[in-house]
Amino acid sequence: MTAADATVAAGAAGAAGAAAAASSKQPVWSDAGDAPFEDIDATPVYARGKKGRRKGRSGGNETFEIVKTIFFALLIAFVLRVLLFQPFTIPSASMEPNLYEGDYIVVSKWSYGYSKHAIPFSPPVFEGRIFAQEPKRGDIVVFKLPRDNRTDYIKRLIGLPGDEVQMVNNVLHINGQPVRDVVISEADATNMYGMPIIKARETLPEGKTFTIQDYGPGNAADDTPVFQVPEGHYFMMGDNRDNSVDSRFDEPAGGVGLVPAENLIGKAEIILFSWSPGASLWNPVSWFSKVRPSRFFTVLN
Repeated sequence: MTAADATVAAGAAGAAGAAAAASSKQPVWSDAGDAPFEDIDATPVYARGKKGRRKGRSGGNETFEIVKTIFFALLIAFVLRVLLFQPFTIPSASMEPNLYEGDYIVVSKWSYGYSKHAIPFSPPVFEGRIFAQEPKRGDIVVFKLPRDNRTDYIKRLIGLPGDEVQMVNNVLHINGQPVRDVVISEADATNMYGMPIIKARETLPEGKTFTIQDYGPGNAADDTPVFQVPEGHYFMMGDNRDNSVDSRFDEPAGGVGLVPAENLIGKAEIILFSWSPGASLWNPVSWFSKVRPSRFFTVLN
């Protein structure tokens, strides 16, 4: 064999060896995902079955994630509403001059503990209150109306258990003592019946002071019998004294009567927003024409 023949033979052998080595290599994975399915061990973990999952499962997974997110968002909102805060809208003038119709307030739910009325629709899951705390005289309180246990009312707490409460000639008396009040304005404005609007600063026995409003003596609830507040009940009054249906009026007469402790929902803490009467969710113009920015974020006394 000549040197040339040896070179050719060696080259052929090298080519054959290279071909054999190439045939023994695993196929190379490409970005297009075209590796043979039978080479599962050589396929990167993140790429296995990629096409099948994209077509068959992606839509279902996205829908499930959306539903799960909505569920947890609603659950968090429900827990916050039951345990911490609840918003209310003031529907009437019975708490003027401190709360006006159209005020949007926030009530703290933990202030007095929790009863079944802390839960929407008041399910009869338990009786009484848990983590109960005594409210303070002068608190502005949201409660369920005792005669139906459904309607939300807001008034100021005036009488505690064991108290005697009476109105005498337009002056509030607690336990036989007149509550000190000082007239701060007698506005030229009158109410719809032509009565003058009088504002006064009233100071309760423990020292809490706030502004009340009335139309002077001689009105329906300016002279009352003595109300004895029994254990586990509270006596409520509106700050707009001559324009408030409250504990001065008995339940059979359409009044509030004495409020059981179980009916307390929480303490009014702050005015978040406020719109004048006539504002409507369906009338965007009224959002701006009826807004009362001076009442936003007013802390309640």
